[in-house]
Amino acid sequence: MSEATGLRPRRHDRSDSSRRQNDSQSPRRPVRPAAGSAFADGRPRWHFVLDAGALTILLGLGVLGFSLSFGGDPYYLIAGFGGIVLGLAVAALNAHFRLGLLITTALAFGSYLVLGTALAVPGAAIAGFIPSLESLRTLLLGVVFAWKDMLTVGVPVGTAGGVLIVPFLSALITAAAAGALTWRIRSPYWPLLPVLVLFVTGIAFSTNAGFLTVERGIALTVVGIAWATFRRDALRRRDTHKVSVNRPQHDAGTAAKARTRRLAAGAAVLAATVGITAAVSPLIAAGDERRVLRNVVVPPFDPKAYVTPLASFRNFVKDKKDDTLFTVKGLPKDARVRLGALDSFNGTNYTMDPNGSGSFSKVGDAKSINTLADSTDPVPTNDYSLDITIDDYQGYFVPGGRKTTGLSFAPDSSGAASGLYFNSGTDTAVTTQGLSRGDSYTVQISDPVKLEHGQLTQYDFAKVSLPDVTDVPPVVGAQANDLAADAPTAVDRVRQIEAHFQKKGAFSNGLIADGQLPSVSGHGAARIRDLLTAKQMLGDDEQYAVAMSLMLRHLGIPSRVIMGFYPDPKSPENGAGDIKITGKDVHAWVEVAFDRVGWVAFDPTPPKDNIPIPPDPENKSKPKPQVLQPPPPPQEPADLPPDSSPDALDADEKKTNPWLFWGPILTAIGIALIPVGILALPLLLIALLKLRRRKARFTGGDPVQRVGGGWSEVLSLATDMGAPVDSRATRRETAAVVAEAFPAAGATTTLLAHRADASIFGAGQPSEDEVREYWDVVDGSLKEMTGTLGFWRRQQARFSPRSLLAEARAALAARGFRR
Repeated sequence: MSEATGLRPRRHDRSDSSRRQNDSQSPRRPVRPAAGSAFADGRPRWHFVLDAGALTILLGLGVLGFSLSFGGDPYYLIAGFGGIVLGLAVAALNAHFRLGLLITTALAFGSYLVLGTALAVPGAAIAGFIPSLESLRTLLLGVVFAWKDMLTVGVPVGTAGGVLIVPFLSALITAAAAGALTWRIRSPYWPLLPVLVLFVTGIAFSTNAGFLTVERGIALTVVGIAWATFRRDALRRRDTHKVSVNRPQHDAGTAAKARTRRLAAGAAVLAATVGITAAVSPLIAAGDERRVLRNVVVPPFDPKAYVTPLASFRNFVKDKKDDTLFTVKGLPKDARVRLGALDSFNGTNYTMDPNGSGSFSKVGDAKSINTLADSTDPVPTNDYSLDITIDDYQGYFVPGGRKTTGLSFAPDSSGAASGLYFNSGTDTAVTTQGLSRGDSYTVQISDPVKLEHGQLTQYDFAKVSLPDVTDVPPVVGAQANDLAADAPTAVDRVRQIEAHFQKKGAFSNGLIADGQLPSVSGHGAARIRDLLTAKQMLGDDEQYAVAMSLMLRHLGIPSRVIMGFYPDPKSPENGAGDIKITGKDVHAWVEVAFDRVGWVAFDPTPPKDNIPIPPDPENKSKPKPQVLQPPPPPQEPADLPPDSSPDALDADEKKTNPWLFWGPILTAIGIALIPVGILALPLLLIALLKLRRRKARFTGGDPVQRVGGGWSEVLSLATDMGAPVDSRATRRETAAVVAEAFPAAGATTTLLAHRADASIFGAGQPSEDEVREYWDVVDGSLKEMTGTLGFWRRQQARFSPRSLLAEARAALAARGFRR
């Protein structure tokens, strides 16, 4: 034991002697040669082609789950199947060249950046496929933000804004993982795990309605079981051929019968699976609609942060009555331009509520919105488009139409399109960027034809979820009960309330200069109480529409208030080509939801020539002394949106505060580094596991175990660097293999092997100084092994998971042996 200098000899006994004899004098095992291509294992090439085809079909079934989110746009198929092909190509390179995790990750990330522009961000590409700075930025940020955008953008999400990254990246990652598991691991079942991940992802990012759910589930089950069964039999036949010379071959007839039994059992399992799936799926689908991530993720838009447009009604009438707000082209005769639908009353304002008859979603493909709505309504539609150009109108609500199906801004417009949100339940569009002079856009509308009173008598009210109205004056309910008491049909209840306001009400916008009587603006609880309790009702659209809607809501009738614009029906502009909408064209009306018909408009506002009834002449001859009337009760101020204009900073602060310059730059850099950090997480995990393993080897156990841990550290690095280390070989045999692979560390590695044998099989325990000295030699050997390598080769070894996986497999094998 001259090699083991500094280590004490140990007393020989029979057990140690026999153990050493078995370790040193047993026949030398052949060292496992370096692994070659995974495709050179003796199987026919068509087996691997079949694997690729089966994975393409299985993963493609998962990609189809995104169909409804994209509204059937075929480009999501190009992105999804492109990701599948790209991922399988990366997996094939990994299997053929036996690439490590670091190189495979870098290869997948590089292909994602190079080909992702054409497949996932074609709108930002040069000539449709060449990467640009904008497309690369979208791809990098999309690794983090595309998933949220996919859920918060309204359906269909379109192809702009990087939402195609979700099916593309999902398919790329799962295809690469499934291909690697297929061609690098012998198990026939593990490759099905990434397939199921993509299938579930497609469902989670879809809509409440399923796309061919039963058919795709049956196809996934049949193809998955058939392919896994085929791979299991192929692997079994390959192992059967590797029999020992002392073991006779199976009889050919017996093997054929066994194969027939397996095929029959597989066919029976497939048939039973298909039958059970087909029978149970309709029962599951017949229940409540399924929950998807889109139902859980709340879009970052709160309509309560915006002042109800109805609060500005009198401002349009008084201050902008002759100003051209916008010009509309293509508005049919008697059609209307909608600004907003309001379904929530809080005693102060009639406004929008996020829990109302719809929710606002970020618009992805503005050219195709609200196209997945229920089309079973028996009412025909009038399809047309409006070309709108903004003049003096300023606000966040986008003028549109009833049943908007598309909205596209001109390229030279402001950034209104980037902040566009749409509520398909109320046909209301809002842009967080606001509209400004010069903005122009086109609205596609599918307006239901107006039904006559006799046609509506056959329909009942629809069941619509609306938020509760609060702080409603009691007089509203009392008058509603009286007005609708003797109505024979559902629509007659609405018509009687509408007729009451039209006939008994008087009209006034409060424009005293135009000869109108004074009329208080607003539509809060106090104003509606005064309207209904006055001897003569006096007001305009704002008060009458709110009063009628509150009465209908008291009776349990689904109603809402609409604010919008339309020219005087008697004016020559009604139905003209280009119509200049001014402030005096503003109106408010009521919509009521009928079953299978939808929302129907009602106009409670009396005609403008309905003026208050003059007093009796008798009363005129005996005038009463004038009494100063008390001012109207104060109304609660409207909830104004937060001021979006930045606070003014004086020049000195701008010059002395470096964050005003560096803050946005550092923020942009931080956002750009987020995808890099996410991609680096697996590498950081590997590095932490290796650091934890080294610490356990250096400090855990008695001195003999710590010396063995030092030798294991050498073997782990050799494994990570691709050396053909055989765990069954002796230390001296392994040292010879390592010395051949790394000549610069040959002498040190041989010395470490001899010292480890001397420490483990020698007498007594090594001292702490001897253990530290051994580990110093280990560190020197590790440096010698990596000293001749380049920087990237050293990083590949540092982050390679080979040694971790080898130890995990050895631990599982040892556990199975003990059992």
